[in-house]
Amino acid sequence: MKRYSIFLIACMAICLTACTSWKSARSAAECRPVIFPDYAEVTVPVNIAPLNFMVEDADRIQASFRHEGNELLKVRGREGVVQIPLKKWHEMLKQAAGGNIDVYVSVWSDEYPQGMTYLPFPIHVEDREIDPWVAYRLIEPGYVSWRQLGLYQRDLTSFRESAIVTNHETTTTCLNCHHFPSYSSGSMMFHARGANGGTILYHNGRLSKIKFNEIWPNRNTTYPAWHPEGRYIAFSSNTTHQVFFGEGRQQVEVFDTASDLVVYDTERGEVLVDPRFFTEESLETFPAWSPDGKYLYFASYTAGSLPVEFSLDMHYDLLRVAFDPHTGSFGEQVDTLYNTRVSGGSVSYPRVSPDGRYLLYTWSDYGTFPIWHQDADLRMMDLQTMEDVDVSRLNASGQADSYHSWSSDGRWVIFGSRRLDGRYTRLFIAYIDETGKPDKPFLLPQEDPRQHAWRLKSFNVPEFIDGEVKLPKEAEELFRTEE
Repeated sequence: MKRYSIFLIACMAICLTACTSWKSARSAAECRPVIFPDYAEVTVPVNIAPLNFMVEDADRIQASFRHEGNELLKVRGREGVVQIPLKKWHEMLKQAAGGNIDVYVSVWSDEYPQGMTYLPFPIHVEDREIDPWVAYRLIEPGYVSWRQLGLYQRDLTSFRESAIVTNHETTTTCLNCHHFPSYSSGSMMFHARGANGGTILYHNGRLSKIKFNEIWPNRNTTYPAWHPEGRYIAFSSNTTHQVFFGEGRQQVEVFDTASDLVVYDTERGEVLVDPRFFTEESLETFPAWSPDGKYLYFASYTAGSLPVEFSLDMHYDLLRVAFDPHTGSFGEQVDTLYNTRVSGGSVSYPRVSPDGRYLLYTWSDYGTFPIWHQDADLRMMDLQTMEDVDVSRLNASGQADSYHSWSSDGRWVIFGSRRLDGRYTRLFIAYIDETGKPDKPFLLPQEDPRQHAWRLKSFNVPEFIDGEVKLPKEAEELFRTEE
């Protein structure tokens, strides 16, 4: 009985401490707080991980989350960091689905020792979910070496990240160009570049390595596009070079001196080639299927005479050709959807929305590798009207916005951007409404928002997937080398 009384008194003391630890700030500002990441006025899916944030130079911080005037959650933090409990966050999102959460922030710092409270900022909660996982490559933003890189996956409903496959045991191997058929985590492919490399294919429960340079037409494959039905994979076959700059913010330029389209039949193990897309006169790259699998979109540069070295005059058009999955052949007509001789610039990374309505692509002034181009922006066309759709809200002026992919319901896009510091590519997510209008992008949430500065890796080629990828343990053995 005595022990019970002591325990009860202790619990009451803890509760009283918790209740009285919430403070009232002495002053009030007539502005919103400057938070990082900037989550003010963003639209988020109802199942997204907590939008943890920070206020620089703050010591103590308090955040009150309210919906329609009702306080749903209170969070206190130190060092200016707000870390929201996962379970309570998801409960709050469900209550606020279809409406707004208003966030009231107060801080205590050297500048405001008695506390400062700010005007609230809203977060809109869309009453629809996002695909639960995203896959990406983590790599240093340079081209000195490719030690310690890998393909990773992140649970978007939490902060759980795990490796799909890495080169930690084989550091001379570069892993790239991962892809999945129709958002399926049960099948995937990626390239392993190195002495014992090849294309690693996991499909229908079978793991294999394909050495395309040993199959006719004896060419390596590069950028992939897996047909929605799962049988075919379209590849570009690129001969790629790099040039480095001693001055300016752009450090490197990547360009092709040759690139062609091929299609791999996973059932027969054959490479299919259309002579029109396998010539020296034109360079085809970045294939992408329509969601019904009836068209292949790609970028193409008419070379004339092949460039011996990098040229500012390399401008890639956006083309489309019909495809018959029953015969594995392309149609006769090739449509030009974006003509650079008329509209200027250069096109890369075409991706069609799951409903077939919109085509999102990366535009840059020239070339085929926009990740280092400060002018690189996302653009979109309506495939029904062939008119441009204004998606300028996705872009950051003077910083590269590049690789992107659609969610399976077509209401979210995820893309890489260097807008934070001009060097590291980080992932941003944005809501797209039924008219193609985007909302303000938000930075991929991290458990500690300071990780965005601490983690010295670029996020490369984000792809939505429907679940966690579980490759067989033997996958790394397929490209392991003796070092």
